[in-house]
Amino acid sequence: MRIGLISDTHIPGGALEVPELVKKAFESVDFIIHGGNVYIPSVIDWLESIAPIKVAGSVDRDRGCHGDPRVAEKLVMELEGHTVAAVHDLMVPGFGGFVYPDVLKTHFNWDRSRPIVPDHVFGESVDIVIFGHTCTALVEEYDSQMLINPGSPTLRNQQKRIGTVAILELTPGSRDVYIVDLEKMS
Repeated sequence: MRIGLISDTHIPGGALEVPELVKKAFESVDFIIHGGNVYIPSVIDWLESIAPIKVAGSVDRDRGCHGDPRVAEKLVMELEGHTVAAVHDLMVPGFGGFVYPDVLKTHFNWDRSRPIVPDHVFGESVDIVIFGHTCTALVEEYDSQMLINPGSPTLRNQQKRIGTVAILELTPGSRDVYIVDLEKMS
């Protein structure tokens, strides 16, 4: 299964529309997970024209999407034998900051006797956590858990410029993810 990962589209605000290159990056995906800050339902509709979609949104921020059945505060899905979770703002218990690349590895005294994202965060044990909020792409593994932030296609590292999305490929025995730099596709 091939899953398109996107977050922090911030439309309107970050841009007027999703960059057309996202459609090219996602042309062969089976499913899309949006990590929140989508703001308006037309963005979800546009992405759904590519593949089925679910959004892990901050429902209070995604005001126009409140009540949309495609949007939930948190998601947990079984996909190809993997438990995949998504949330907009990942809060790692015991760590008081935002999750940027390498920050957990360098500034968090992680107790390796438990997962980096404990079971109570999503109500069950998860293998893969997709999140957004920082607009900065990240792929990190902590023992058996993989953390993925696809970045933002419209606010690369919180700056108004074309950014990134990600592709997650799952089979029953494997998981691979790669960041797609939209700027390099143009």
